[in-house]
Amino acid sequence: MSEHVADAGEVKRALDRLLAWPDIARSPQLAKFLSYIVERRLNGDAQTIKAYSIAVDVFGRPPDFDPQADPIVRVQARRLRGLLDQYYLGPGVDEALRIQLPIGRYVPEFTEASAVTPAQVIGQEAEPARLAPASHRPRGHITISWFVLLVLALGATAITYSLATWGPRREQQVAAAGAIQMPKLRVMEFQNLTGDPTITAAISALAIEVVTGFAPFTNVAVSLGSRSDLTAQQSQREGYELSGVVRRAPTDAGLYQVSAILTDLEANSIVWNRSFEATQQQLIGRAGIDAISMDMLLLVGNTRGPLHARAWDFLERTDASGQQNFYLCTVQFVMYRTTLSAGAAERANACIQSLPESQQNTGMVLAAKASLIAEGGLATQQTAEDYAARMQQAEALLDAAMQQAPTSFFVWEQRARLHEVTGMHDRAESEYGTALQLNPASVDATAAHARHLALIGRMSEALPLAQKAIESVPLTRIPSWFYCVPALGALRAGALDRALSQARTCARADIELGSVLALVAAQRSGDAETVARQLPRVLEVPNFRNFGIVTYLGRRIGDPVLLEEIGASLAEVGVPAQSLISAY
Repeated sequence: MSEHVADAGEVKRALDRLLAWPDIARSPQLAKFLSYIVERRLNGDAQTIKAYSIAVDVFGRPPDFDPQADPIVRVQARRLRGLLDQYYLGPGVDEALRIQLPIGRYVPEFTEASAVTPAQVIGQEAEPARLAPASHRPRGHITISWFVLLVLALGATAITYSLATWGPRREQQVAAAGAIQMPKLRVMEFQNLTGDPTITAAISALAIEVVTGFAPFTNVAVSLGSRSDLTAQQSQREGYELSGVVRRAPTDAGLYQVSAILTDLEANSIVWNRSFEATQQQLIGRAGIDAISMDMLLLVGNTRGPLHARAWDFLERTDASGQQNFYLCTVQFVMYRTTLSAGAAERANACIQSLPESQQNTGMVLAAKASLIAEGGLATQQTAEDYAARMQQAEALLDAAMQQAPTSFFVWEQRARLHEVTGMHDRAESEYGTALQLNPASVDATAAHARHLALIGRMSEALPLAQKAIESVPLTRIPSWFYCVPALGALRAGALDRALSQARTCARADIELGSVLALVAAQRSGDAETVARQLPRVLEVPNFRNFGIVTYLGRRIGDPVLLEEIGASLAEVGVPAQSLISAY
């Protein structure tokens, strides 16, 4: 996208639509922040938009505010960037003019959407601002003397050499140290800075709730810390520490702000931070603490989140052969679940097969094997007979997994996925419910449940869950199939351009559902050119060829109205009636 020369009226109308969006409207301080920086720029005062002025004018900080000591503006800017990303991925996807906040600056940009690429539409090239990762680089304006420039010039060769050799040296260090291990997390007591002693007990309970909430996750070692043994802990600078404070919200005396920070102790750097708002009554009540702790778990605990960034980086850059362990295999499986590609399935399977014999028959490993088989990532044949055999094998593995780990949310989730694709919708719905009761903070189970709800006709329940899952994952790691539900919702709402864009994204991982939704959106919009491109993709889907398009979709889709609409659209674009109901 390029900077757009827009008149003030056009920008103000775009601003009004943003401020009316519920996700921004429910946060008065972010709404005020956005209005402030946009109005300053429109008034020709862009040079005055600094961290200090925002802190004092928007967030009520005193005149002696120190931007280096208090990160309020940086934190809220990241939240605002994240919300802007979400708006233009969702309800604002058709906006011609977009208000954006560049990374590292507070002066907004007004851009036109004509140059948006499909990758940008799903946030593939954007910073994962919703998770507010802290930068390792200092920000702000620096006056560079000629002497400093000379030093930089002399050091250029050394820097270039270091950058060129960092990757190999880093891989050698990792290899020398052994495989990456499960991250350790210490959750500290949150500090009460409100001056209100009535909420102290609730704040103390927050850390305990977070530690308890991590119990279903088998890929993080969690412990509860306290301020009393802080001196002893200073010598144990390994793993991560989750800490935070509770204070009165600067823009609303009736609200409290819970600010959480995740610190990488080895690197001595903040890797994530987030603020949550609640009333006094919400903090005192059990439900409020539960909700805040669950939000933290969704953002920090999920396997695509900041605790596992090192493992992701390692597996994306390096062949882990010979260094596999149970933890790395869990991350490898989630990486497979991101794309559902054959290559990712092979890597996940290779990792699982390399585990020692003692782990091969554990519940999670058996369930992962079952899903790899059922979802076809390892299949070499796609006939109806092969499909039936795969489903039987997967069912047998899941029965064994259930015997080994009857209270594993992961096992219940894989069982639900199998019964979803085989048309056993009542069982699938019950199993998704069990998985989320065992671990409400499972992002993948939340997204999969949302998809199932949408396909059985419960769209009003599906959309909030799908959005919740999308918001819980860094933008660069959002699985493409997370967008299947928004695509279906946009199709229902008649937002055909958005439906087509999101359906194409969905199809990158879920070719069956995504390709059909894209074709239906194109057909309804009268886009003959897109129909002509999309139709061959639908006809070449292996399961459609083996069973017939509507016949196969009838297993996955439990909503007869949706299935009938799809059949009618396919017939309208010229798919032969026989191909809809039988193999071709």
